[in-house]
Amino acid sequence: MSTVVKRFEILLVPEHVEDRGGASVADSAVRSAVVEATGRQGASGYPIYEGHGIVADIDPRTGTVEALLVDGRELDYGLTALARPVDPA
Repeated sequence: MSTVVKRFEILLVPEHVEDRGGASVADSAVRSAVVEATGRQGASGYPIYEGHGIVADIDPRTGTVEALLVDGRELDYGLTALARPVDPA
């Protein structure tokens, strides 16, 4: 039986950073937010997750961000969105 991930942490990280100087991806993020499943499907066909100004269609199996809006706008060039599951509290 497969369980659907209810929450992800979205990290917006600059693509151009080659050497983080030992910093983790989370420490290199210019913005992060925890998003929760809404129960709706996005245009991509994947579940919609929302929270803290971010709306994302995420493939819950792979954690791939298929579509993303940040404060109602598309992601700026040069930024990449990464998603990682958040353990249930």
